[in-house]
Amino acid sequence: MGNGFTGVALAGGPDEQVFYLARNDFWRLKSAHDETYPAVLGHVRLSLPEMEGASYKVEQKLYDATTVGHFAKGGKSVLMEAYMPATRDLLVISLSAEGKEPVEGTVTLEHSDTEVPFPGIRESGTTPEGIRYISRAFEDTSVEIPTKAAAAMLAKTGADGSFILRPGKPLTIVCAFSSNFKSDDCLQTVIDCLITIGDLRQSRPSSPCASRPIRVNGRRGSSYRRTAKQMIPTRQLKSIREEHEQWWREYWEKSYVSIPDPDIERQYYVSLYGMACCSRDPDFPPSLFGTWITQEPPWWMADYHLNYNFNAPFYALYSANRLEQADTYHAPLLAAIPRGEYYSETVTGIPGGIMLPVGIGPLGIETTRWSDYMEKNHREWRENGNIEAGGMFWGQKSNSAYAVVNMAMRFYRTWDEEYARKVYPFVKGVATFWENYLTRDGDRYIILNDAIHEGTVGTMNPILSLGLSRMVFDTALDMSEFLGVDEDRRAVWKERRDHISDYPTQERNGRTVFRYTERGTDWWPSNTLGLQHVYPGGQVGLASDPELLQVAWNTVDEMRRWLDFNATNSFYPAAVRVGYPADSIWTHLKEYSLHTYGNGFQKDNPHGDENWSTVPNTINEMMCMGHQGIVRIFQGWPKDKDASFHQIRVEGAFLVSASIKDGVVGEVTIVSEKGRPLTLLDPWTGEYIHLETVPGETYKFGPK
Repeated sequence: MGNGFTGVALAGGPDEQVFYLARNDFWRLKSAHDETYPAVLGHVRLSLPEMEGASYKVEQKLYDATTVGHFAKGGKSVLMEAYMPATRDLLVISLSAEGKEPVEGTVTLEHSDTEVPFPGIRESGTTPEGIRYISRAFEDTSVEIPTKAAAAMLAKTGADGSFILRPGKPLTIVCAFSSNFKSDDCLQTVIDCLITIGDLRQSRPSSPCASRPIRVNGRRGSSYRRTAKQMIPTRQLKSIREEHEQWWREYWEKSYVSIPDPDIERQYYVSLYGMACCSRDPDFPPSLFGTWITQEPPWWMADYHLNYNFNAPFYALYSANRLEQADTYHAPLLAAIPRGEYYSETVTGIPGGIMLPVGIGPLGIETTRWSDYMEKNHREWRENGNIEAGGMFWGQKSNSAYAVVNMAMRFYRTWDEEYARKVYPFVKGVATFWENYLTRDGDRYIILNDAIHEGTVGTMNPILSLGLSRMVFDTALDMSEFLGVDEDRRAVWKERRDHISDYPTQERNGRTVFRYTERGTDWWPSNTLGLQHVYPGGQVGLASDPELLQVAWNTVDEMRRWLDFNATNSFYPAAVRVGYPADSIWTHLKEYSLHTYGNGFQKDNPHGDENWSTVPNTINEMMCMGHQGIVRIFQGWPKDKDASFHQIRVEGAFLVSASIKDGVVGEVTIVSEKGRPLTLLDPWTGEYIHLETVPGETYKFGPK
């Protein structure tokens, strides 16, 4: 569960349900390896001892984002419903006794009792009115940026949290959340929010979560009308619930698909549901595991890993028309510009460029910076050339270029001037780095002292960097012209782009395929870095030179990374982009969809939310590919499968809707948001339709 700011993970059996609480904006922030990561705030523990050994069924309803649990044993039965309002920073839990007998239980709001390396400052207690609260903070001199988060809980229970569920008399539990980034006093804010919702004050503020003076540990307070034992905390929950349901209705209507396979379709919507739950805070995007941090430290510090992991969950959001969720992506990258400029000049002598290490956090924090811990435990990393000027690069120069990928996707699918102006300084800085880092070698530019995989230090012309640097120059050129700035830079960027080395190739099993580098690593048994210039780099597609396209096709067929540990999120859409057989992609996508947990994460893969993009992105590309200036309808789709889609967003700021039945494409509807030129591959004749469009107009196409 989540509202894009706070996340709740549910675990436990019918006798004890534990709601783990975490926030996107609650980190320990210090630029040092193993000392900065998103932290756990605490948990709500719901104990129902009488339900030990009971039947257990918990379902997550995607459409209205409600979690429903049923526990039954003998004559006792409990219904649990929980949701996080999409328009309020709350958790609402409702408990009902459905059997003939009452059920006893307790509910508590607690800090985690697990030992952690940095516990921070913890505070907990209960107000005289029965509101329980906790807070946790990292505010001393050991951190660079102070952080604090708070939660409060209101329920009609005894002082110890005990209650008796009686048939026909449900219990409602409401928790409120905040942080120091959302209010001046987050603890006061959450308690006051619950005072408002519980109708405990004589004169209530207009907003359910408005901040007003309250009494916490002796601070000044205000008058209250009821105690928590007397109050009924549902006065405003009806309108909050209505707002929540309306938000989710609108979210699902932004775009949708209908496909003839329940497993693939389930994974499609589970993935979009997950991103809606964890990606709405404009300053704090989700970390490697979304918002759901349940242990400290999390693996890889759950940071923003820039050599694909942080980027990948966002891939599908652009084509799926979920821009609110996509637009959390760029904030930490813009905040990291000063550090990128430092490394560019310090490591490579390029002023004004941007060169970022493998891991960053929010607000300019660098999660992989050399630390005492690394000096003690991993000195060999520095000796092997993986650490440069105190930053962890693993020899890779491509991290910043990789960060531009999603900015380019967002830009080309919206042609949004405000967005372009916001991210252009980053794009320009990365282009500045590459225009100076490339080395002239005869009539071409080469890339020296780079790495394709982590630790392959010193290779020449890694294929990923060749593709990403081209993408960066394309994006910088188009943004510059669109914004009317830096005209004097365009000739240099175009000259570099047009003379970068060709992609290296090799022979494998009698076919020409891509080589990972021109000098150095030739192949890798896992991952898809030898193919990511195709996707997400976007440098090869169905309109590419036929010989290049055939090499890309051969590489997909040679790799067959359908269940890869790292890179299914790029492999599947790459296969679509090069025209790999749709029936084969569909078969493997079905297998992939069955190889996932209930939350949509890939089984036997510890990398978290990165593969949420795999299924929706692949399906969208198969149905409606808008690439290389051409919109293609169902060109990558199995012709024996009926399907439809509504408002897939493609390059050119077009929203496309269409259907296919018995192998025949029906009417195609295209909305032009910005009046860009449209080239449509006619799905009935195979001819190209060229059209100058008008902003806001809708265009319909059908068979002649």
